[in-house]
Amino acid sequence: MNQKQMRYALDTIGQMFPDAHCELNHSNPFELTLAVLLSAQCTDETVNKVTANLFVKYRKPEDYLAVPVEELEQDIRRIGLFRNKAKNIQSLCAMILEKYDGQIPESHEQLVELPGVGRKTANVVISNAFGVPAIAVDTHLERVSKRLGIAKHLDSVLEVEKKLMKLVPREEWTLTHHRLIFFGRYHCKAQNPKCEICPLLETCTEGKKRMKLPQVRKSKDKAIN
Repeated sequence: MNQKQMRYALDTIGQMFPDAHCELNHSNPFELTLAVLLSAQCTDETVNKVTANLFVKYRKPEDYLAVPVEELEQDIRRIGLFRNKAKNIQSLCAMILEKYDGQIPESHEQLVELPGVGRKTANVVISNAFGVPAIAVDTHLERVSKRLGIAKHLDSVLEVEKKLMKLVPREEWTLTHHRLIFFGRYHCKAQNPKCEICPLLETCTEGKKRMKLPQVRKSKDKAIN
């Protein structure tokens, strides 16, 4: 995809989802970091249901360290990989208390050193909590980027991120992240994408293939009859 095609795609998706935003409920950088950590291999909807109680019971890092890890596990049991995530949450809380006075650090380099925080989580935190432009590539964004030809099918998550950063103006990185996620979550879904009403069908190789399948079958049926 070239710059002109990318501009058209961004403008079109922007019209479809003008109010795209982070759907993880949080009230500060600490809660956002934990919410994103919990969201790995789990839907935002489930995370929000869990954190509705979690963020009332635990207000600050010290609170998470004041209970046995088994209790925290039970509090987040509905989340996938809850045992490992409970350990990471307590380790993260211990580290930010020791190194950052209980505050979530604002730099990407410091964030990725926290237990359970990878590149994607760090990008979400710096962009949503601290206003630093970033593109966090999740499953939705990766799928959409590859379907639309922004990235190649075999590209790694990091390669997808780099290609998006090159094609999208820096001041639009965070907004593009949200809009592409909304596009992937509510329109260009993994199993049942809405190809038949997609305004970007002409730029989507996979979409055009999907739409041609019924036509091929029909022509074969006619030939047989």
